[in-house]
Amino acid sequence: MYQGKTIAAVVPAYNEEGLIGEVIDTLPEYVDQTYVVDDGSSDGTWAEIQEHAAQVNDRDRTADSPPATDGGVEADRRVVPIQHEENTGVGGAIKTGYKRALDEEMDVTVVISGDGQTEPDIVQRILEPVADGRADYSKGNRLLDRDRSDMPAFRQLGNFMLSFLSKVASGYWSVMDPQNGSTAISLEALEQLDLDELYDGYGFVNDLLVRLNANNMRIADVARRAVYKDETSHISYRSFIPQLSLLLLKGFLWRLRAKYLVKDFHPLAFLYYLGAFAVGTGGLLLLGRASDTGEGAGVGETLVLGVLGIMCLVMAMIFDREENRNLQIREDGRDA
Repeated sequence: MYQGKTIAAVVPAYNEEGLIGEVIDTLPEYVDQTYVVDDGSSDGTWAEIQEHAAQVNDRDRTADSPPATDGGVEADRRVVPIQHEENTGVGGAIKTGYKRALDEEMDVTVVISGDGQTEPDIVQRILEPVADGRADYSKGNRLLDRDRSDMPAFRQLGNFMLSFLSKVASGYWSVMDPQNGSTAISLEALEQLDLDELYDGYGFVNDLLVRLNANNMRIADVARRAVYKDETSHISYRSFIPQLSLLLLKGFLWRLRAKYLVKDFHPLAFLYYLGAFAVGTGGLLLLGRASDTGEGAGVGETLVLGVLGIMCLVMAMIFDREENRNLQIREDGRDA
């Protein structure tokens, strides 16, 4: 337990042989229950999970807490190995763990990377805002830390770009490093989510932010150092970038409707729609007229339409930021 709260940990793992064992061995003592989810690995990850889970369980087991079984796999109150027959994606693995934490009504559930990037002291920093009730959801932010030397330059650039897109889509305008998978979430927040609707792939964390915002959940961005060991990235950027862009667009449109038209009413949704329509229409008219005449007739009118559209979009973003300002905190609890 931590500050009187029961703590669960979800450890998603896909082809993490040689890394996952150390993660299990170094689980913080305050973690009451850990769900290590092998997401259909093709290497020795599952065998390594079973071996190290058994060692930890044997070490922690007492005569008053005999072993139990979970789907034919020996388990007890500390580490529960779970295996997916097929690879579902990191989001699918986390959802499996979240559902178990919900069933067992764990007060706070943290996600610990199976590749060793979430070291024990980082877990505690991210857990803190949720455990003490300042936030419903907390996530790591490697871009807030002054020392980012361990993060490759191309990852930093891509992270900044994804941060902006995720700000627009989620409404959490002060949040950065959205792909960070080291998180903590309260039982109350989990109960508000429809886990089956969340994305299964690497865009899970982005989709989750959108859903949390629509439910007016308060989140914390916690500065943490970047940790890179011998892990291998399983992300194919050629497919990941367009898939995530489409996911963010769908999430953005869903959030506008759910938060500002269905659950409540705010005109900023119409400013977004009007701005996008004006900019798109202006661009199409400009291209069409230039193509027809060869001289770009009507350029002035279409530029005015485009400028008005941009102004509407900027105003909508300003309203959106103000509407969600009180839902964001930094590590020290100040308003973001």
